[in-house]
Amino acid sequence: MIESSPARHDRVKIQANQLSSHLKKTLAPCYLITGDEHLLVEESLDAVREAARERGFGSRDMHVAAAGFDWGLLASSGANLSLFAEKRIIELRLPTGKPGRAGGQAIVDLVDRLGPELMLIVSAPKLDKSAAASKWAKTVDRQGVSLMLWPVGTRELPGWIDGRMRRSGLLPDRDAVAMIADRVEGNLLAARQEIEKLALLLGEGPVTAEDVGRAVADMSRFDVYKLTDAALAGDTRRALRILAGLKAEGVEPVIVVWSLTRELRTLARLGDAVRRREDLAQAMQRAGVWRNRQDLVRRCMARHSPGNINRLLKATAAADSAAKGQRRADPWLLAADILAGLSLGRQRAA
Repeated sequence: MIESSPARHDRVKIQANQLSSHLKKTLAPCYLITGDEHLLVEESLDAVREAARERGFGSRDMHVAAAGFDWGLLASSGANLSLFAEKRIIELRLPTGKPGRAGGQAIVDLVDRLGPELMLIVSAPKLDKSAAASKWAKTVDRQGVSLMLWPVGTRELPGWIDGRMRRSGLLPDRDAVAMIADRVEGNLLAARQEIEKLALLLGEGPVTAEDVGRAVADMSRFDVYKLTDAALAGDTRRALRILAGLKAEGVEPVIVVWSLTRELRTLARLGDAVRRREDLAQAMQRAGVWRNRQDLVRRCMARHSPGNINRLLKATAAADSAAKGQRRADPWLLAADILAGLSLGRQRAA
């Protein structure tokens, strides 16, 4: 039987591989998710949010407790719940893992107010000994679920990649997994991106090392990631030249549109964070933007008004339909128009 709303229960500690089965059975009133591997933390948060949405939690208040954070905002999020209020998630991110005395008390007070209409999700880097022993951490732990996420070590990485590929419909042999593990050098975000590209290029089914090698060779000629980087940099001419190269190489347009859509979704999330007055650097870290691309993304966002990215994102839906043969249009022309809009920003909109 699946519980439809959070209920107070005994302290629970689970492992990362137990989260999915836990969420299918129940939903705790609060979660504490900690770890230094950004991808694993974000995916765990996504899983908890999705489980909450399925149980009727339709709204979410996000708070990032950076320096100078007003803890009264957290208190107000949990106050004034009426009889007919929509079920709400309060999400608190602790960049340092240490909310301080005032913050710790605010968290404890909020946990005491949780119930069927209100739940709390706290995320933080790996907690040190003093933070883990603090009153706020013990309170969240006691009333809900704690999930500590450990980095994937060198020995565990092939198994992680193999499982990830199989969930994407790929059936890799041992050498294929080893080749990908060697390429990504322990970077889980890079591994995820490699697997996503392979799934698009190869489709479902068996995957050998030779398949991976050919796919890597194909992608290295006119990589779709170079295409989006050129657009982010505002280099329209180079972006369109790479697009022409991809077309000439016989790359499926659906891969190009996927790459543009993925980039624009990230930019849209970052734009939302900026409008909520969140720190952009922290927002980029949460969104999985690599450090060496953060300046590129920052400059791109400076070129765009709030509505530009959303308009371009809507345009990718039409391009995707055209690439899949569901719309009578040239997907390459649509992609070129999106690239021009992304690289020119306000200038193109004007």
